[in-house]
Amino acid sequence: MKHVALILALALAPLPALAQETPAPEAEAEEGPNLMERGLALFFEGFRQELEPALEGMGDALTEMKPAMDSIMGMIDDMTNYQMPEMLENGDIIIRRKPEAPPVEPPAAPGTDL
Repeated sequence: MKHVALILALALAPLPALAQETPAPEAEAEEGPNLMERGLALFFEGFRQELEPALEGMGDALTEMKPAMDSIMGMIDDMTNYQMPEMLENGDIIIRRKPEAPPVEPPAAPGTDL
């Protein structure tokens, strides 16, 4: 019975951990990217290739919209002169000018010289 208790005590006793050699940082750097880094690089490369046509199309659309946006921004003097947007029951959105805001000068018509 004493032998069983001794074997059980030895089996349950904490054993010293075996030392595990870790590679030097220089050796790891020489190997190049690890599997996780290569996987992420491939993922982002595929993501970029998928989005590239859409981003090019978006850039073209923004270039076409620039004159219209410049015209609209010419009508708006300072955003602090406007109240918060308000949605009506029918879905229309109204952005009212603050009563204390200075009057707005209408933009010059295109093609007229001052």
